Amino acid sequence: MRFGQKGKLSPRFIGPYEVLERVGPVAYILALPSELDKIHNVFHVSMLRRYRSDPSYILPVESIEVNPDMTYEEEPIRILAREIKELRNKKIPLVKVLWRYHSGKKAT
Repeated sequence: MRFGQKGKLSPRFIGPYEVLERVGPVAYILALPSELDKIHNVFHVSMLRRYRSDPSYILPVESIEVNPDMTYEEEPIRILAREIKELRNKKIPLVKVLWRYHSGKKAT
């Protein structure tokens, strides 16, 4: 499940959670913990992912700081690389950033 806006800086999925029931052709009820009681427990199939045994893929619920309005703050940890791209008469600085709660593969 995702919090906030979609995009390349959105947090990874959290879980895994047990699927309790299939509600319709594309909706499922999940068994969510009490920390997530403000979130509706019915999800569209596009918001779910198959469980992966890789522990780096999953964020523990305790490490996520969800605001009351269900938004999520992303914090940069460090800059991994710098580069200057030249376009005709412009120079554009590019920076690769490692974000909190993301692995090195998810740096943007």
